[in-house]
Amino acid sequence: MTQTTKPIDFKNDWPKLGLPAHVIEVLSAAPAIYVAECREDLLNWALNRKPGETDWRHGNREDKGEVEVGFDVPGKGYVAEATVTKARNGICINFIDPKMRRRDPDAMVIGDKLPTDKPTYQERFGESFDKMRQKTLDWLKTQELIVVPFYAGPDELGYGALAIVPKGAAFFAGALADLQGMIPNSQVPSNFKLAGGAIFIAPPFRHTHFDGKQVVVHARSETHQEIFAYNLYPGPSAKKGVYSLLLDIGEREGWTTNHCAAVGVVTPYDNQTIIMHEGASGGGKSEMTEHVHRMEDGRLLLGKNVVTGEQRTLNLPEACHLNPMADDMACAHPHYNEGQTKLNIKDAEAGWFVRVDHIKGYGTDPHLERLVMHPERPLIFLNHYIVPGGQALLWEHIEDSPGKPCPNPRLIIPRDMVHDVQEGPVAVNIRSFGVRCPPTHKDSQLYGILGMLHVLSPALAWLWRLAAPRGHANPSIQDSAAGGMQCEGVGSYWAFCTGRRVDQANLLLRQIVANTETRHVLIPNQNIGAWHVGFMSEWIVREYLARRGSARFHREELVESPCSLLGYVPRQVKVEGSMIPPVLLHVQTQLEGGPEVFEHGAQMWREFFKRELTPFLTPDLDPLGRKIIQACLDDASQEDYWKLIPHQMFKG
Repeated sequence: MTQTTKPIDFKNDWPKLGLPAHVIEVLSAAPAIYVAECREDLLNWALNRKPGETDWRHGNREDKGEVEVGFDVPGKGYVAEATVTKARNGICINFIDPKMRRRDPDAMVIGDKLPTDKPTYQERFGESFDKMRQKTLDWLKTQELIVVPFYAGPDELGYGALAIVPKGAAFFAGALADLQGMIPNSQVPSNFKLAGGAIFIAPPFRHTHFDGKQVVVHARSETHQEIFAYNLYPGPSAKKGVYSLLLDIGEREGWTTNHCAAVGVVTPYDNQTIIMHEGASGGGKSEMTEHVHRMEDGRLLLGKNVVTGEQRTLNLPEACHLNPMADDMACAHPHYNEGQTKLNIKDAEAGWFVRVDHIKGYGTDPHLERLVMHPERPLIFLNHYIVPGGQALLWEHIEDSPGKPCPNPRLIIPRDMVHDVQEGPVAVNIRSFGVRCPPTHKDSQLYGILGMLHVLSPALAWLWRLAAPRGHANPSIQDSAAGGMQCEGVGSYWAFCTGRRVDQANLLLRQIVANTETRHVLIPNQNIGAWHVGFMSEWIVREYLARRGSARFHREELVESPCSLLGYVPRQVKVEGSMIPPVLLHVQTQLEGGPEVFEHGAQMWREFFKRELTPFLTPDLDPLGRKIIQACLDDASQEDYWKLIPHQMFKG
């Protein structure tokens, strides 16, 4: 834990901190070092200005600043990477190369010799990372540098980290500071230690050594991790790279950072239920903290039948109030969980990296639009069309090519600007897992057989986090695999892990076993059988579970799903006096599909789970985990799963 000590002036006194050798090597040789006193310093540097030079008031219509970010590349000359444009409500970053506008799922490479299941630098490039690391450090020594001291994860945990960024790419430093926080130059504690890691940014090598592709090399040690990012899109480094730091620390210390959103759902009667929603990209994490979408007349569109065109609606006079807590990453550190029977988490981020591709025009999300149109301080937009000096609008997305909007427009919202955001740590009442499901009926016999709500035992909940289905029409990840179900990887955060799958599986199992008072549910989105529902299923279940509060189900209120992987299904669901149509709960009763289509989908799920779970059966797997996976391979019943992790499933 961090302790209060007299601060130092980092720019002048950093040699007193005992930093790692590679950091000392670079900072000692750089011609100039810049350390911000406030975030606006970073935004000014991004526009190639001095601190305090910009009038950031929203009413300033005259500032039409625009800067091109580029570097001299050996053998290629000057290469432009991005433009940074001053807007009335912040700055807008646009990358020249459309491939740099979203995270490359293959960007991660491991540059050390510690145990890993990920591709290593040696395997991918045919040599050790040592030479490339030294070339990178030598290049950074020639640059004027911005250094951002920050804490990976919550400040009080004390996992100090540094970002070392060429001054020409100051916008990257600003994005990182908004996402992860920053320690002002004059307020760095004198006992600051690099227990988290260091991030080195070196864009030119993308062109000279990596064929223009995003490459982020993770080099771990016994004490910290170094990340070498050869691109400027902040996703795989400033965002998920820091996630990797936390996962690496957790592996060493015996805890993990969950890939989730969390929200306090407050009923009209002021009772609050904490829901933590996990799942692969596109699984509804951000949507769990989003207000329910209404039709023009105020009703909720439950779903539309893709076969018949029939629509079902619901009247909900007053929705629950939302207190957002986390958007993507939550630390489940032992500091928050000692002696607890419910999982306690705290937001691991200082800002939220919000994708706004779904906002096609004014009025789609009034709450978010109101926040960013007249922000209390300037914001950072990525992949948005902007006229210099104009207003950055959430629905004005840059085009990757004529008529083809970028699928990954983003906005960074500092956490303390989110309306009604709640501080942690918080005790989680319900852990939900989201699954994108395809339309499923007689003419489309797929795996979209999940009803609106499934209640899982802890053992089953663990299996879903191992299988982590990526699901139907995932908007966040480009994947060349054609058809079929795909796995996002253990915990749905495997893409950001540097180590071994089995270690993360064991950590997640221990987390679930230690917190059996936290209950588990499964929620589909997009489609329920033949009904297109979008994220309405998630929002309705959120309303329903919050109104139930701490009340458990009576045994007779639940029926076992015909597919044992899907746990139990409520016989009926009533929200504010309105019944949810049974066909949205019990998919096998839909006329467009029926039991045969349901069983076909169930068999797809069984085969998927068995395929994805079998590789975990290694000697290092926790013995209890081995029993649970074997039970799945043997088509276990609900009773079998309950016995493996006993808990109070039902009321009474």
